[in-house]
Amino acid sequence: MAKGFGRRNIEEVKTEEVKIWECTSETCNCWVRDNFKSSEKPLCPICNTEMKENIKELQVVNNSSIFSTK
Repeated sequence: MAKGFGRRNIEEVKTEEVKIWECTSETCNCWVRDNFKSSEKPLCPICNTEMKENIKELQVVNNSSIFSTK
């Protein structure tokens, strides 16, 4: 960890290429991570338009605990 202004610890942000779904509407800029999508071929949660697959460099998020069953 690096020390920044005010001697606070600054953690390095880890990123990776992630599959996402982007809204195809020209007036909407909504996108959703693939592992957060609601169906195999999702519709935009904002405008209900079809979405297309893409890749985006994003911060690493672990959401496995959301779907785990105990």
